[in-house]
Amino acid sequence: MINVLVNGANGKMGQLLCQILAQNNFVVLTREKGDASPKAVDLIIDFSSPQGAQESYELAKELKAAFLCGTTNLPENLKVNFEKENQIPLFYSPNVSISMALFKRLLVEAKKMYKGYTLTLHEIHHAQKKDAPSGTAKNLAAALNIVQDKITYERIGQVPGTHTLTLTSPNKDEEIILTHKLLNRQMLAQSAVNVGEWLLKQKAGSYDMNDYLEDLK
Repeated sequence: MINVLVNGANGKMGQLLCQILAQNNFVVLTREKGDASPKAVDLIIDFSSPQGAQESYELAKELKAAFLCGTTNLPENLKVNFEKENQIPLFYSPNVSISMALFKRLLVEAKKMYKGYTLTLHEIHHAQKKDAPSGTAKNLAAALNIVQDKITYERIGQVPGTHTLTLTSPNKDEEIILTHKLLNRQMLAQSAVNVGEWLLKQKAGSYDMNDYLEDLK
């Protein structure tokens, strides 16, 4: 049996992850800030907070467990450590949705095709989301060379996540609008479990969605 520790299991994503992992016959362990650490873990999944992600990362290295992190708004020094990791299999992405990764590739291609068009990025998330703009929006903006302070955002209701790129022609006589809309978190949690299963088969090193997608081909 494979032991999977979910850090931040009381959160919305954490609860879904626990359900899906249990349905797929994983042994599910949970941990919140300040809890004692388990002794035998194969994979740690973290969707908690920057501090929680740091603690999970240290625990994964201590237990020699694979580590999947989908927590956003991480400090730069932690992301640099993730990129340099060579002792355990580590996967980090501010969004673990396969469809979002493909959407990002579509946006990059659209930018290449429509040279000279003005790009604007807008995102909507639920009112409880703490970081604004979101980690996903920042990641998209970086890929498109959009300055971060030019990202617009809303925090309303229970919206899981909507990201929209608008390309406006130089003469403002045409707009191309591309949108990715997450309708519920179930798909996101299932994607994280799929990536986690893949990560367990990888050798020590740092991985991201590009690595995962390349392996799907």
